[in-house]
Amino acid sequence: MSHVFPTYNRLDIELVSGKGTEVQDQNGTSYLDFISGIAVCNLGHSPSVVKEAVEKQMETLWHVSNLFTITKQEEAATLLASASGLDAVFFCNSGAEANEAAIKLAKKHTGKTKILTFKQSFHGRTFATMSATGQEKIHSGFGPLLPTFEYLPYNDEEKLSEVKDGDVAAIMLEVIQGEGGVNPGTLSFLRAVEAKCRELDALLIIDEVQTGAGRTGLPFAYQHYSLNPDIVTAAKGLGSGFPVGAMLGKKELIPSFSQGTHGSTFGGNPLAMVAAKATMETIFEEEFLKDVQHKSEYFMEQLTLKLQEYRIVQEVKGIGFMIGISFDKDVSDIIAELRHNGLLTLPAGAHVIRLLPPLTVTKGELDQALHILVHTIKQHQSAEVC
Repeated sequence: MSHVFPTYNRLDIELVSGKGTEVQDQNGTSYLDFISGIAVCNLGHSPSVVKEAVEKQMETLWHVSNLFTITKQEEAATLLASASGLDAVFFCNSGAEANEAAIKLAKKHTGKTKILTFKQSFHGRTFATMSATGQEKIHSGFGPLLPTFEYLPYNDEEKLSEVKDGDVAAIMLEVIQGEGGVNPGTLSFLRAVEAKCRELDALLIIDEVQTGAGRTGLPFAYQHYSLNPDIVTAAKGLGSGFPVGAMLGKKELIPSFSQGTHGSTFGGNPLAMVAAKATMETIFEEEFLKDVQHKSEYFMEQLTLKLQEYRIVQEVKGIGFMIGISFDKDVSDIIAELRHNGLLTLPAGAHVIRLLPPLTVTKGELDQALHILVHTIKQHQSAEVC
């Protein structure tokens, strides 16, 4: 028997090596990886720039307590502040931890207790972030959740306008819901959320755990909408596979996160910081992001064009390289067949296939993935007719 808790629905595949977009399993089979560790390997697998930075750091110091000055933290924080327009950073190890920090900071700074989130959202699996998540399947079996979270329907300005509660500390959202189905917010809705925060004297928290680190063609997805968040959370692609999470906030929030209010043993350790720094120095370059924009626009156009003739496909949606293909059926069989045909993808709910290629993916690899997608979907539609 395995001595690992069965919390994951694991495939009978072990990925043993990878470079760029391509990975190999234990049998030597190669795949195009359009999962990227769930939007983690934004520079592809084994990027040399990150590998070299980590190897150099490993020769000097792996870990040191946050009781000491860590210059690499300051350098990474400066990059994040410059890319986001925010002022201060708390480093941790994951997206859930970053969202935990955001929840604590919002409540402490405002002195209020309620946080509004949205149905089909996903913010993590700790008790607070699970409570913040607007999906029943995440809540099931854990008893009463934290009572200070309320869920509104996403992209529903009318329901949002009805909120009058003066005890709201923050509104927390993803500008593109990831786990909930790759659902982009509309410009008018997201602007209405920001306006509601100002009306309620509440903070705007944007969860960029999956959408940040260049995934949508800009450093952060909220920048497509010209939003002005008070707090932003990031993780996943920030460290190219090294566990790195970050909570960013405006300067007026700094006094509310003073000495002793929060902490992390491993957060901001030297290895994680050099990985994050090397990653950000590459991804936040203007030319790199322009290349992501051009490639993702091409891929979205081709997907929309080539898949429009298949009735089982309902919609191609997303921004940049965070793409969802929604179907009129459960997609598990299609995902399995794509994998058999050499393309790794994952679901976002029962009816959506999520595509998260490395940002370094080549046009040739995009064309190859497109061919596999079209062929597989065509086969599934033909099988249904038969």
